[in-house]
Parts: sequence; C-alpha cells; structure tokens
Amino acid sequence: MNIYEENNSVVVENLEHFEPEHIFECGQCFRWEKEEDESYTIVAFERILNIKKDKNKIYFNNTNVNEFHSIWYEYFDLHRDYGKIKDKLRKIDTYLEKAVNFGSGIRILNQDPWEILISFIISANNRIPMIKKSIENLSRLYGKEIGEYKGKKYYAFPTIEKMNSLSVEEIEKCGTGYRSTYIKDTAFIVENKQTNIYNLKNLNTDMCKSELMMFCGVGPKVADCIMLFSMQKYDTFPVDVWVKRVMEEFYLDEEMSLNKIREYGINKFKDISGFAQQYLFYYARELGIGRKR
Repeated sequence: MNIYEENNSVVVENLEHFEPEHIFECGQCFRWEKEEDESYTIVAFERILNIKKDKNKIYFNNTNVNEFHSIWYEYFDLHRDYGKIKDKLRKIDTYLEKAVNFGSGIRILNQDPWEILISFIISANNRIPMIKKSIENLSRLYGKEIGEYKGKKYYAFPTIEKMNSLSVEEIEKCGTGYRSTYIKDTAFIVENKQTNIYNLKNLNTDMCKSELMMFCGVGPKVADCIMLFSMQKYDTFPVDVWVKRVMEEFYLDEEMSLNKIREYGINKFKDISGFAQQYLFYYARELGIGRKR
C-alpha cells in the first residue's frame, strides 16, 4: 500500500479489499451520497470526504495526509487484514464463500458512537432513504456548517448538547416520527452523564449490549448494530429481516426467533460473527436471497 498526497487528495495505491460501493451500501452508515462519477461523498467527524476508486488507486478527495492518518485510516479500518478474515470465513462453508466473494470490498467502519446511537434509533422499522433524510434534516437544521464541496453545503451531526436542547416537536419535524421521544430521552441521559457512551466499548459485549438497551428505542438488533459499527464488537451478530432470510435459506431447518438466530450465528462464527453478518446481509439484500416470490 502506497500513500501520497496530490492536489487536495490522498491517493492510496494497491489497497486491497476496498470497494466504496460495498462499504457504503451494506447498511452500516447513512451519511453518504453516490455521485454521477460513481464516487461517494460522505460526512463523518465534522469532515467532508469524497472517495473514488480507479483501477488500483483510491482517491480520498478533500483531505490531506495528516488528516488521512489521524481520522480516515482508523475510520476505514485500514490496519486490519481483511484477507485473513475472508480466508477464515470462506473455509466455514460454501455459502459464506459466495457471500464473501460477492461483497469482497466490505470493511466495517469505525464510526462515532453518539451519531450511530441516534442513527440506529432512527433506523428501527424504517427504510434507508427515510433514515438518510431524517439524519440529513437533523444535521442541516441543528448541526454546525462544516463547509462546501462541489457547490453543496454540508453540516455536522448535532452534538449531544444541541440535541438535548431541542424539543420533541423540533426533532419530529426532521421526519423522525415516533422515534423523536426516544431521541430526546437518549440525548438527556447522555448529556447528564447517566451513561457514557464513549466508555461502553470497554465493557464486554453482553454488558455493553445491556447498557445500550437501557435507552428507549434500542432493542437487541439496534444495540448489536451500534456495537458492531462504532464499538468494535465483532463477536456480535445483528439480525434483521435480510439476515433472518439468508440464515433460514442456508443454515436453519426450522423457524427461529431473531434472538435464537443471533445465538446460532455467534456460536457458528465466533469472534468474527460481525464480519460474517455483513457479508451475508449484503449478499442477501442485493440478490434478494430468501425473499418470497
């Protein structure tokens, strides 16, 4: 991997196991837009970044080498050897081999726990376009303006303090619906230090999940997503409708509850359950695996 700076961009040559489409469209984050040139523009950590892959080069546009190493290297999990992880998963069975090959460029992002907590509360019983719209509205109305890129203004996700200062009605007008009360309650708890969400990752997975589920609107699946996408808990296995379908299609002889499917996945995939879940989820959703015709 060769990294160098060029014209307000960082160019990374020969970066393996990295496909922007796989990373951003596998359900783990919501603040991204696909541009006409097939690049992706994202907002994270009060920064605007555009990512474009061209053959063996990946262009991280609107950044510099110092910022790349201090923020984006960790954000994109570039220190991790995904080749080894995928080799382990492929050896488990042919289903995982196909899923890994299909979503070969997935990397699990290391996102901000506060933003992910609220984003996945919004995600419950919701569609991705509506989730993205609600988060964008919250950021545009109540987040700090962080700059302009290609003629468009961008805004940071609202801080804990700002979110707690809002009324339920102000949150609701962003399209969050009944989840507005959950968001307000969560912001109050976090600002008043009843739970330090930035320390939860130091707990073991079961304790971390129990703490997260004390927030209104955080059920088992949402808690698992928060842990996997912002707290590096790779021994968890979020189960939504697509994971349920793919597990029933490939692994289960009988219908199981979501919790039982989660337990089955963790028992089968062990400490790399979260990686297995992402490949299986993306494979199932993109190909419609298990969907009733």
